Amino acid sequence: MNHQANLKTYATGIQEVLEKLPWQAIEQAIEALWQCCRQGGRIFTMGNGGHANTAAHMINDLAKHTVSSDDKKAVVAEDRRFRTMCLNDSVSFLTGIGNDMGFDHVFEEQVANWVKPGDVVIGISGSGNSKNVLLAFEEAKRRHATTICFSGFEGGKARGVADISIVVPCHKMVQVEDFHLMINHMIADELKRLVQGREELAG
Repeated sequence: MNHQANLKTYATGIQEVLEKLPWQAIEQAIEALWQCCRQGGRIFTMGNGGHANTAAHMINDLAKHTVSSDDKKAVVAEDRRFRTMCLNDSVSFLTGIGNDMGFDHVFEEQVANWVKPGDVVIGISGSGNSKNVLLAFEEAKRRHATTICFSGFEGGKARGVADISIVVPCHKMVQVEDFHLMINHMIADELKRLVQGREELAG
């Protein structure tokens, strides 16, 4: 069986969306994260399902990649550090809230515990309509934190709730997920350049 035609169609779809990414919103996210870092704030991420994996990946890239060296043998010592936490990583806390208060509140209640003014809360929802993400955004805004949503399709309800909405103009969920991870890497790379005061990166 020859799968190449379908594989190439998938790749073509990626290429078409790439040309229409919301570059201004991505730049706004970089500025918000950079300001948070300089002011000593914290960055929280969250997502459901595959988006939970992206949320966990994101805090690693912000906390580790931004201070890592292009040379694996070298260590970059840098005072500017991103303080990050993924709200879907604590299984006991997450399931405890879900069991006692309902799954819609699993992120909102953690935001209430942790988030302070000046922090950044990033939610990843392909549709932009995940209720637990929307409730967490509302709680974050009450606490004077900046909210950033990664979504796809038309942006969903989050487009009107989040301070910064990065909407991937695509209606295929798996491709939306592809772009979320890629945009994360773009942002982390640019923040690494800023943290280390470099003009460009080699790796």
